[in-house]
Amino acid sequence: MANTSARMLRLLSLLQTHRYWPGTELAGRLEVSPRTLRRDVDRLRELGYPVDAARGVAGGYQLQAGAAVPPLLLDDEEAVAIAVGLRTAAAGAVAGFEETSVRALAKVIQLLPPRLRRRIDALQAVTAPGVFGGGPVLDALTLTNLAMACRAEERLRFDYAPREGGAARRHVEPHRLVSLGRRWYLVAWDLERGDWRSFRVDRLTGPEPTGARFRPRELPGGDPVEWLRSRIRTIAQRHDVSVVIRADVDSVRAMAGHWGTVEALPEGCRLRMNVDDLGWPVMVLGLLDAPFTVEAPDELRERVRRTGESLVRNAR
Repeated sequence: MANTSARMLRLLSLLQTHRYWPGTELAGRLEVSPRTLRRDVDRLRELGYPVDAARGVAGGYQLQAGAAVPPLLLDDEEAVAIAVGLRTAAAGAVAGFEETSVRALAKVIQLLPPRLRRRIDALQAVTAPGVFGGGPVLDALTLTNLAMACRAEERLRFDYAPREGGAARRHVEPHRLVSLGRRWYLVAWDLERGDWRSFRVDRLTGPEPTGARFRPRELPGGDPVEWLRSRIRTIAQRHDVSVVIRADVDSVRAMAGHWGTVEALPEGCRLRMNVDDLGWPVMVLGLLDAPFTVEAPDELRERVRRTGESLVRNAR
């Protein structure tokens, strides 16, 4: 990489993805000599990034938790506010920003010193987040740890309680965290079963990084969201929802596109969802406040009618 600035950004990005990089592997990723790599690391240190180095044949580099968060140079109060805000967004307080918030939180937490992490944990322990749509309340620290394992390409062990019961210890190669509807899922390669699996995060406890890194496998189809949607359709009793909404396609997509697909029509748009509870599309239609026609399923049409009658009957 001939451009020094671009190479420095690439180096910083790589250092943030792993706890420890062997020097030879890091130099190979950047396509530079070990000597050039050492100079680039020195430049990062001059900018305030705390990079540890281990000498010798097996030597390497690691980005440690520091006393500041360069290059923003946040003070303690600002750093705590950002981390708490990201945790709240990760829990679903801002629809559509859950996954982005988890990725950003993982980067921020890596650079915070222990004293600030303790303050954030203490503040989180005495607050009660509200989750939009009634989904399960999750520990944002668990989400952060899972996200860091995905980014670090590090194998995980955790206890998992599937829907049919019988909790078991699982050993996986984490691929991606996906926020779908009101729930979080971990998409991972299950080492014991030799296949791709999805795990609901609210049924997952005690995630422990093993320290063993892996080379990422190729997920079928490449898109973790579409892979998860297709898998859920095959393993659960769900409802395929289709509703024609006479409203601007962009406004519907902004409100409901995170939980389904929205296609433009001459008279508005069509919203398609695959859900296990018809109360969810009823709530979305109520929030949109626009004329609509239920195409499928028939149960949704009846559910909308009953909900409307109930609201009118109980209004004061």
